[in-house]
Amino acid sequence: MKHRISTARIWTSLLLIGLLLALVESAFSAVGAPKIGGLRVGKVLFLGNSITLHGPKPDIGWTGNWGMAASTAERDYAHLLVAQIAKTAGVAPQMMVKNIADFERGYETFDVAAGLKAEMDFGADVVVVAIGENVEEPVSDHAKAKFAVAFSRLLAGIAGGGKATVFVRGSFWQSPAKDKIMRDASTVAGATFVDISALGRDPSNAASAERKIEHAGVAGHPGDKGMRAIADALFASIEKRASGEK
Repeated sequence: MKHRISTARIWTSLLLIGLLLALVESAFSAVGAPKIGGLRVGKVLFLGNSITLHGPKPDIGWTGNWGMAASTAERDYAHLLVAQIAKTAGVAPQMMVKNIADFERGYETFDVAAGLKAEMDFGADVVVVAIGENVEEPVSDHAKAKFAVAFSRLLAGIAGGGKATVFVRGSFWQSPAKDKIMRDASTVAGATFVDISALGRDPSNAASAERKIEHAGVAGHPGDKGMRAIADALFASIEKRASGEK
């Protein structure tokens, strides 16, 4: 009899421990899945070009491995935006950054599924698409149509069957034609378009306004002020979307 009672107590203890572990796991999951309003922000994916991420290139005077031409990684727009999300949500999201300049330069033949497999497998809650600057200016209707088809295909591929909330950042260097194409495609795809064309027209947003940079291409990229402005514009759109507004 004593043996049976002891066994029963052991099983009761194990059951209680199991329930406790389940509660802890549930609480941890809640903490590990941050939200802003009704918007999940646990994983944030950035798909961009040199403004988003550029590795060291000493021959042009760039030694960083972050968004050109912020002074440090923490001051590029991607890191600033993630910091804003973490502050608001109370938990730092996971972050993935990918330079997709290859898409910009060869969007007609770019294989989204193969070229962005790791990024799609990441399972992002929020995707920021920040491209356009390296896309050749579409002048003819045919060129505009080709870019529209390719960009729509990109958005469809990264949306994860509607699981991800997508934000499309417009061009830093003004391009009404490309911005219109990306805005229209965003509307159809249910993504939010964020117009930042005014930022590129303000010389104080360029890195050249903050420090001496020999290479004109690097100097023309957003500096710390410009990066902060881009992050602020994106975060405002995220907050608006999180509140239920389109």
